[in-house]
Amino acid sequence: MARVAILGATGYTALELLKILARHPDSEITALTTRQDGKPPISSIHPSLTGLVSVCCENLTADQVGQRADIVFCALPHTASMEAVPQLLDAGCRVIDLSADYRLTDPGVYEHWYGHVHTDPTRLVTAVYGLPEIYGSKIPDAVLVANPGCYTSTSILALAPLLAEKLIEPDGIIIDAKSGISGAGRTPKLANLFSECNESVTAYSIGNHRHTPEIEQVLSDVAQSPISVAFNPHLMPMDRGILCSIYPRLKSDKSVSELLAVYRDFYAGQPFMRIVDHIPATKDVAHTNFCDITVRMNRNQLVIFAAIDNLIKGASGVAIQNMNLMLGLDQRTGMLMC
Repeated sequence: MARVAILGATGYTALELLKILARHPDSEITALTTRQDGKPPISSIHPSLTGLVSVCCENLTADQVGQRADIVFCALPHTASMEAVPQLLDAGCRVIDLSADYRLTDPGVYEHWYGHVHTDPTRLVTAVYGLPEIYGSKIPDAVLVANPGCYTSTSILALAPLLAEKLIEPDGIIIDAKSGISGAGRTPKLANLFSECNESVTAYSIGNHRHTPEIEQVLSDVAQSPISVAFNPHLMPMDRGILCSIYPRLKSDKSVSELLAVYRDFYAGQPFMRIVDHIPATKDVAHTNFCDITVRMNRNQLVIFAAIDNLIKGASGVAIQNMNLMLGLDQRTGMLMC
């Protein structure tokens, strides 16, 4: 039985983690942290956990967490994780970091996109990128897993098979991505107020979204050559979900059936990948850990469609996949396959 802690237990990601961990047969929640005063029960912060999780939140040091936990999910904001992770590793914990602090391998790239000097740069090259469908062989032995972003997971999973097989051009890839409001987190922001985002769709961070270098880094590794993308995110008036419509250029003519066969071969044996014949919708994958992908030809233009739940497959669900692999368990352990 693995002892599990969550640092930063008040957000949406932590809530989804706790829902899965509450039914996980091989883990026990032993510590939850928050900076709130006192020791509030987690059900007072997330009422949906009433009767499911009875642990109280505490303001614990890394050493205290290390005494209670074997696996730590670090759900802290960017830049805060890089302060906590070294202490957790020194305390003997294995860490799954859900921030962006360990996803990029180059500290200069991190500083450019996040505006902060990385204080733990040596671990950037040793952290394992936590996308099991791509790096599943490296995750079981990892002590530090960098959980991927939600937009990045969708984009990478959609493009990896075609880039690995050299079927599409490495540049000029356009990613048109749409996300629900929960992707922005639980902290109140003006743009996320109901009266601001309801009945409205808006593009944002065009040309400077922080997930761009993450997408390019992983896809370049898959392709074994530099990849560049134009990533265009949009905020949608819905709670959860991501749909990406992606426009790469084929190197030679391929039929839809041939391309779908490439995807099915590439993801054979991956339990959470569904290569479908219909165009996926966000409701098809809501509250699940599935990624649904299909392709279409629009005249001479290939279009890839991919959908995930940004809070599950885009965050907490893949984090549990990573934990299961680190513990030598089936990836599906504790996960609802529906």
